[in-house]
Amino acid sequence: MADTHTPLVFIVSGPSGSGKSTLVKKLLELPGTMFSVSCTTRPRRSQEDHTSDGEWYNFISPEEFRRMVDRGEFLEYACVFGKHWYGTPRHSHDEARRRGLDLVLEIDVQGADQVKLKLPEAVAIFILPPSSQELEARIRARGQDSEEEIARRLLRARQEIEQYARYDYVVVNDDVERAGREIQAIAQAARCRRASSEAKVREILDSFGGI
Repeated sequence: MADTHTPLVFIVSGPSGSGKSTLVKKLLELPGTMFSVSCTTRPRRSQEDHTSDGEWYNFISPEEFRRMVDRGEFLEYACVFGKHWYGTPRHSHDEARRRGLDLVLEIDVQGADQVKLKLPEAVAIFILPPSSQELEARIRARGQDSEEEIARRLLRARQEIEQYARYDYVVVNDDVERAGREIQAIAQAARCRRASSEAKVREILDSFGGI
């Protein structure tokens, strides 16, 4: 949806297991959107090989991450679970502006706060699981985490959900198709709000000339 307006930035956050990545894919089905690939220092998971680089994450060393921080190359960055670093490169935002595309960020609450400080007009969407029981079942179904890790993820989920009021919209992911329609509707509404900005209204009024 390239136009003369500044592209929108959509922030999508939610606890691990809430299904936010699935809903991000729904958002990216809309024409005129672009995904911001994050950098991370965490190791690849079993299903992630070198061919997956640049799809959802760029996997880099802690040393390279720190150099990028020192060079001011991140729009936001944070340490998750006290172990691994994640960051959104500034060049993603620059590229989206250059191409006239709306940028989609999948980031945590810490990162969302940083982006909102720098880009207060960004549209922040929080994805909720239907219940703690369902969230735990989803995490266990992945078969990736120890009991200690599951407990830590559930504790962090509660802490993140307590911050929901900082977001512009909340989507409960109890039905992925309905939740997908909701997140797309939020994006379309934000685009309509942008299209009705004063500059656009004046442009349309000017087209009437002296009538």
